[in-house]
Amino acid sequence: MLWITRFSAFFSAAMAVIILSPSLQSFPPAAAIRSSHPDRSLISSFRKSPAFRNAEECLSSAADSNVCNPSLVHVAITLDVVYLRGSIAAVNSILQHSLCPENVFFHFIVSETNLESLVRSTFQELRFKVYYFAPETVRGLISSSVRQALEQPLNYARNYLAELLEDCVNRVIYLDSDLIVVDDIAKLWKTGLGPRIIGAPEYCHANFTKYFTGGFWSEERFSGTFRGRSPCYFNTGVMVIDLKRWRGGGYTRRIEKWMEIQRTERIYDLGSLPPFLLVFAGHVAPIPHRWNQHGLGGDNVRGSCRDLHPGPVSLLHWSGSGKPWLRLDSKRPCPLDALWTPYDLYRHSH
Repeated sequence: MLWITRFSAFFSAAMAVIILSPSLQSFPPAAAIRSSHPDRSLISSFRKSPAFRNAEECLSSAADSNVCNPSLVHVAITLDVVYLRGSIAAVNSILQHSLCPENVFFHFIVSETNLESLVRSTFQELRFKVYYFAPETVRGLISSSVRQALEQPLNYARNYLAELLEDCVNRVIYLDSDLIVVDDIAKLWKTGLGPRIIGAPEYCHANFTKYFTGGFWSEERFSGTFRGRSPCYFNTGVMVIDLKRWRGGGYTRRIEKWMEIQRTERIYDLGSLPPFLLVFAGHVAPIPHRWNQHGLGGDNVRGSCRDLHPGPVSLLHWSGSGKPWLRLDSKRPCPLDALWTPYDLYRHSH
């Protein structure tokens, strides 16, 4: 539990920085990244990551760079210019806390083609592959949501990991772009799923009914899908997925069918989450809450500051509308945003 002690000390130091230094370092606005279209301009926006090497006790996989190498830990993250700063910080945090960082293979899902060279320049020895996700795949299935960011096609790429990744990749950890990992990702990778398709931290105290409209609950043909299940809310930003079982059960199509119903019946309001709840809630392998301390971005409208949930922390997740890099840019950070800054590789202006 040494890492918890170190994290607690780091958290205390970070809080001191916030309290003692109200004029925390201001960063160039995210718009600067968003407007950087050519590869060279994007590459110059980020510093090179610190070096990372496997510990002596790691099973070496350096000689085998094949994505099918069974000793690899597979992590999928989306990359786009709007959330790029968050994605880079997430990758950096995983590498810095991994006992065997050279054994982690990253699968980057993109809808733009100018980001691979940036990753290669920032993480020079990283094992990764870039996969193109065509927005047209889901554009006709997306309905309006409470927040425009939730309507972006790339937000739905997690539905298609079984089709995008190689058939030899039988398991993957999916992570959102607005989080940092402060523990060894291999611990999450080893989570037992039993007969389940996905694993995620569940929150059974949450009001599950609010994720669907009154019309959904009043129609037996819709609400009946939960009959015989004990559904709980789970956040789709952190999931361990059995891709082999997913492919065998045709789960991508099951999600798409609910999205098609939503287009005509309006059974929910919240982006890509409800279809996952409809298909998987009540059939999720529970993962300890320490692996998704979510909600740090506040709600979907105001993005207000929030505290950590009680208990140990392995992953901090700024789900909600408030993102740490944007709040830091605006010189209005929340206290916990200081925990994100050590992993930020964006070049700061002085």
